[in-house]
Amino acid sequence: MGTALITGGTSGIGAAYARALAERGDHLVLVARDHARLEATAAELRATYGVQVEVLQADLADRTQVNSVVARIESSVDPITTLINNAGFGLHADLLTSDTETDERAFDVMIRAVYLLGGAAARSMLRRGGGEIINTASSAAFITTGNYSAIKSWVLIYSEGLATQLQGSNVHVTAFCPGWVHTEFHQRAEIDSSKLPSIVWIDVDKAVREALDYVRKGRVVCVPTPQWKLAVALARVAPRGAIRWVSGKLTRSRAKDSDVF
Repeated sequence: MGTALITGGTSGIGAAYARALAERGDHLVLVARDHARLEATAAELRATYGVQVEVLQADLADRTQVNSVVARIESSVDPITTLINNAGFGLHADLLTSDTETDERAFDVMIRAVYLLGGAAARSMLRRGGGEIINTASSAAFITTGNYSAIKSWVLIYSEGLATQLQGSNVHVTAFCPGWVHTEFHQRAEIDSSKLPSIVWIDVDKAVREALDYVRKGRVVCVPTPQWKLAVALARVAPRGAIRWVSGKLTRSRAKDSDVF
């Protein structure tokens, strides 16, 4: 039993991590922007699993607020043994827009915050002799659908680099690269996913259990479910020109619904 800090822990994949970790007996620190939702989620988890749940309201696009999460990770009081870097949101594929505010916010939340929190956790866990870090990347990291792919590709490579640096220690890092997961993510991002075939969908709780198993075994990249493992394996060996062609088809045919999480 330890203490897990989860960013974006009140909905979707983050909430699934909270349930799975509480079920195995971990205490939780939930990080999100919405205080009311944090408190409601914490109360439900306490009642269901009997674990301690701390809430930390923070906007990870704000460097000062990120620093407050870093301070919690570095605290020796009820130390963090598992970090789930999960906060994020969908982006559309247009790289030519002059309105870059949303994409810049995405860089702050899904790159800068991941880097700062991951580094703080790795340093603290090394001093304490062990720990787990899971960074939510995406199957989109293996294609080229705009800034979402670029950001998630960074998360994947950063995670692999951190795992390389920590090799031989008892601190394990896993990049979580799911495809289409049944959560509210797509509705919140205004992505129409109604026409997607059932085979592409992943059960969120099953995917999270697989990620936790991967990090426990010290495996660095987790692509959950056989169908997405196959898709990513093909993407890894395909010529980059073919990947760009497929990505272009996705972008043009689905417009807003070409992002995955």
